[in-house]
Amino acid sequence: MPKFTDTRESGFETLIVKWLVEHNGYEEGNNADYNKDYAIDETRLFRFLNDSQYDQMEKLGVFHSDQKKRQFLNRLQGEIAKRGIIDVLRNGINVYPASLIMFYLTPSENNEKAKENFEKNIFSVTRQLRYSNDSSKLALDLCVFINGLPVITFELKNQFTKQNVNNAVEQYKSDRDPRDLIFSFKRCMVHFAVDGARIKFCTKLAGKDSWFLPFDRGYLDGAGNPPNPEGIMTDYLWKDILTKEKLTLIIENYAQVVVEVDEDTKRKKEIQIFPRYHQLDVVTKLLNDVKKNGVGKKYLIQHSAGSGKSNSIAWLAHQLMELEQNGKPMLDSVLVVTDRRILDKQNKYNPRSFVQLSGGTLDRSGLFHFFLHKLQTLVA
Repeated sequence: MPKFTDTRESGFETLIVKWLVEHNGYEEGNNADYNKDYAIDETRLFRFLNDSQYDQMEKLGVFHSDQKKRQFLNRLQGEIAKRGIIDVLRNGINVYPASLIMFYLTPSENNEKAKENFEKNIFSVTRQLRYSNDSSKLALDLCVFINGLPVITFELKNQFTKQNVNNAVEQYKSDRDPRDLIFSFKRCMVHFAVDGARIKFCTKLAGKDSWFLPFDRGYLDGAGNPPNPEGIMTDYLWKDILTKEKLTLIIENYAQVVVEVDEDTKRKKEIQIFPRYHQLDVVTKLLNDVKKNGVGKKYLIQHSAGSGKSNSIAWLAHQLMELEQNGKPMLDSVLVVTDRRILDKQNKYNPRSFVQLSGGTLDRSGLFHFFLHKLQTLVA
């Protein structure tokens, strides 16, 4: 049983916010900072842009004219609606005559300037966020912002109030209207339903059709989470996943919007992807082992049906290409070999979707091969 000192639901909020602020370097926001019309923490958005890119903001005259501020916010809102929050964070926005960085990504090891820029990012969390213009009573338990842009929402349940993660899922399905701006598709990266024992997530809220997946660590080769001698079973979410470094890594290398094309009807459908815990875990462990022991080792990974093998392969493949030793790449190319047609189709676009290198190349040498034959990944 999770150990709560405060058995009220608000006590769960307090615990998470306290950790994020005191240990993860977050700021605590409040409703006065939040602009419901644009679904942003306006205070922190403009503080970030002013502190990090003053000259660019002066070109726009945003701080000297309410009209120009509205024009800027309209452009930002349009870019997020079109491209999604993930792409806007990764690639910034162009607002003539300025080009704005919306999020400084992970700095390379010896780049001191990049490290300074990364520290300019503002990670914040707001509790009981009143998000709706239609009702001042509607409030989210928690919302995480990066530089004033919402990226994650949370509904929390405390078992001591006789509710659990399934009640949080139902709250998202029944009480959170996808027509509210903060819940619109691609506006946030992910929505978490959390209690003291289980976590589930959704990347596209659609009322009763919202699809939630588990974000559990697994226990005894099955579902759920292991007992935590230090307290709450789900505390890995705020103690690990929501650290600045891990959340940035997810934005850079895992979260993505991809386009699926129905081969029969040719209809296109956008899907927003967020990794499940086991996918993050396996890719991280493999990358760490390669960095520690070098290339050429063999690994066996058990991945159950329907649990995202294709994406795990894609995430691993493109991050292997980023590994360096003494400033030099550890690999020149990655070969993915599979004997399953469904994986064949998925792998044709997945690795390209996640690679974020300039110029559209798939690796440093331009050599990224996919041979579709037998299901195994070869690292050499």
